Amino acid sequence: MGPGVLVAAAFIGPGTVTACTLAGAEFGYSLLWAMVLSIFATLFLQEMAARLGIVTQGGLADVIKHEIQSPYVRSGLIVIVLGAIVIGNAAYEGGNIGGGSLGLEAIFGTDYISYYPFIIAISAFSLLYIGNYRILEKVFIGLVVIMSASFILTAVIVRPDIERMLNGIFVPTIPREGILTVIALVGTTVVPYNLFLHTALVSEKWKLESDLPLAQRDSMVSILLGGLVSMAVIVSAAAIPTGNMDTVMDLAKGLEPLYGNAAKYFMGIGLFAAGITSAITAPLAAAYVANSCFSWKVGLKDIKFRLVWMVILMLGLGFMSLGIQPIEIIKFAQVTNGLLLPIIAIFLLWAVNRRSVMGKFKNKPIQNSLGIIVVTLSILLGGLSIFKVFGLF
Repeated sequence: MGPGVLVAAAFIGPGTVTACTLAGAEFGYSLLWAMVLSIFATLFLQEMAARLGIVTQGGLADVIKHEIQSPYVRSGLIVIVLGAIVIGNAAYEGGNIGGGSLGLEAIFGTDYISYYPFIIAISAFSLLYIGNYRILEKVFIGLVVIMSASFILTAVIVRPDIERMLNGIFVPTIPREGILTVIALVGTTVVPYNLFLHTALVSEKWKLESDLPLAQRDSMVSILLGGLVSMAVIVSAAAIPTGNMDTVMDLAKGLEPLYGNAAKYFMGIGLFAAGITSAITAPLAAAYVANSCFSWKVGLKDIKFRLVWMVILMLGLGFMSLGIQPIEIIKFAQVTNGLLLPIIAIFLLWAVNRRSVMGKFKNKPIQNSLGIIVVTLSILLGGLSIFKVFGLF
């Protein structure tokens, strides 16, 4: 296992758990196809990102700097990418800290609720400050395996309707009022900053083009596991007759077949784990983007690298500490995701088609056909998400 597990940990955050819970509770199995679509889109984009990282031993921003000749266009694109990643990741970070805090609230109650965001932030700060990639990787693997086992076992124990479940996977339908949930499922799975994070991390772990099959296998296993967990959350929420399921903590009732009266605490631990993993990856991705944009070529322990992730962490904590409602943070993150994903996907597709960059590892025609489909869908869903936030849809 390698960097792929960090990608999986990044998209199995509080937002994903919430979106999948509400999708299952409101629409049953009928939106499982949307999660399957999201998983395959993520697999396709992350494979290109990993391939780019290993072949070039650099990041997407490095390719933009080296391949675009006009200094004005080059500088403008770098500023857009850097600004969007910093602003977008700060918004994501606020949601990650809020989701992790909700997990602590489930475990310890509301007596110390004002301290929970700081506990999440300090925990993320400590793991990032260690600056040891292998330690981070092991922490993520442990947390993802625990969450995966819990949700997958629960999905089995609640004995879902197999026929309806298969129908939901293979027969795409959009129930009335379901389009916004489809957008949420895709938006929480196909995360733009993961493309930068993955490109940077694979170049740290693997140095040779012959290592490409290892990176591809790592990406496939990790992302499929993450997708399986997301689908298990939908199945668990759909199969449990709990009536109204208004918050993600209501899913704790669904864990009772596995954990009994302790279900609330295990759900709290799961949310805490989801919040911590995502609270680490968002600042880390922003630091890697800055590292590439400014050509620092520094490691995890360099002061410049650390200052970037510290700023993102502090901005995320600021969103929570200044009384900004979580729903507003989520809306802002949706806008940035809707704007950023199509842009980054187009840049990535362009980069992996440059023979001067990829050589014999450039995209094949079938990969480009799939790439055009993914980019088109990202533009469509991104536009719909922005229209939704501004009440135009």
